[in-house]
Amino acid sequence: MKSSPDPWLASMVDPLPTDAATPKVSAFYDRFPYPGDPVQEGPPPGYNWRWCHASVLAAVRGELPLTDRSPRILDAGCGTGVSTDYLCHLNPGAEILAVDISEGALAVARERLRRSGAQQLVSRLRQEQRSLLDLAGEGPFDYINSVGVLHHLDEPESGLRALADLMADDGLMHLFLYAESGRWEIHRTQQALTMLDAGDGADGLRLGRLLLDSLPDGNRLARHHRERWAIDCAADANFADMYLHPQETCYSLESLFQFIRSAGLHFAGFSNPEVWDPARLLEGELLERARALEPHQQWLLVEQLDPDISHFEFFLSAQPIPKPCWSDAALQRASAIRQPCLWGEPDPILDRNMQPIQLDGAAAALLRAVENQPGVPLGSLAEPGLVRDLVDRHLLLLRR
Repeated sequence: MKSSPDPWLASMVDPLPTDAATPKVSAFYDRFPYPGDPVQEGPPPGYNWRWCHASVLAAVRGELPLTDRSPRILDAGCGTGVSTDYLCHLNPGAEILAVDISEGALAVARERLRRSGAQQLVSRLRQEQRSLLDLAGEGPFDYINSVGVLHHLDEPESGLRALADLMADDGLMHLFLYAESGRWEIHRTQQALTMLDAGDGADGLRLGRLLLDSLPDGNRLARHHRERWAIDCAADANFADMYLHPQETCYSLESLFQFIRSAGLHFAGFSNPEVWDPARLLEGELLERARALEPHQQWLLVEQLDPDISHFEFFLSAQPIPKPCWSDAALQRASAIRQPCLWGEPDPILDRNMQPIQLDGAAAALLRAVENQPGVPLGSLAEPGLVRDLVDRHLLLLRR
C-alpha cells in the first residue's frame, strides 16, 4: 500500500483487491460514478442529521458528552462525495478520512468538496482511493459512516469486522444495507437483463432503460419502477447502480441481526425509526396488540406488513447502550444545545428529517434562549414539560 508522506494531506492510494469483488466493482463505479448528484457551488442543500455527530450521539445515547472534542470520522465508501460533503459541513473542526475503491468516483468527490468549501471547515481531510478492508492502523474513529457499501462486497462479514476494528470503544457506526423484500421487482429486472446479456456498461444502461420503457403499461416491474424509482434513477449512474450492479447481497431483518452479531457489534437503533413504528400501519386493537410485543417482534411485524421496505439504515456500537432516564429534576439541572439540523431562519421551519414543524411562542423562545445562553441550566429557562417535549422532538440535545 502506498502511503502519503503526510497522513493528513489529501492523497491518491492504489487500492488492493482484498475482496474478490473489488476489481469489478471498482471498474463499475469508474464507468458510473455514484451517486449521480450534480456538483454545485457552495454547501450541500438542506441537512441530513445522520451525518451530524452531535445529533447522532443524542439520538443513540440520549445525551451529549461533556466535552466538545472534535470527532474523528471515517466515510467508508464515499463514492462521489455527497456523504463526505455533509460530514464536513455538519461536523466543523472534525478530522475526516474518506475512502473509495473507484478513482472515477473520487475524482468527482474531490471536485465536489473543492467547490463546496468543505475542506476549510474541518481540521483535516483526506480523500483516498483505498478499500475499507485495508485501513488497519487508521483508527480509532468516533463515527464511521458506510452507506450502501458492505452489500457490494463479496464477503460483507469481512467488511463489517474490518470497520468494527476501527471503531473507538465508545464510537458509533451508521450503515445502510439492502432489504430483500423491497427489492423483489429490482431483482427480477436485474435477472432479466442478465438473461438478455445486457452487461454492466453503456449498452446495459441503454437496454435497461429500453426494457422498462417497453414493457406493457400494466406490467408490475415497469409500474414499480415508474412509481417508485424513476425520479431517483434519472441520473444514469443511479439507474446503473440499481439495475446493473455486478455484486450485491440483501438481508432480511433476521439475517441482518445475525450479520451484526458476526462482528461482535450491538444494534443501537434504526436511523429511520418512524418506518419501524407499527402505528404507521396499524390502529385500534391491532396496534394495541402490536405495542404489546417486544421491540424486535414489532420490527418483524412491520417487515411482514410492508413489503416495500427496500433497505435497512441503522446504528451500531461496540457495547450495548442503555438510554438514560431523565427525571424532571435531572432535566432542570441539564443544559442543552439546539438541534444543529434544523432548516430555516430566523426560526426553524423544517425538522431534522426536513419535515415542517409547528412551534408555539414558548417553544420558539426556549430554542432561542438555549442558543443565546449556552451551558445555562434548563430549569432556569423553562418548565420541565416544555423541555421534555422539545427533547422528544429532537429539537434540543441534552447535556448533563
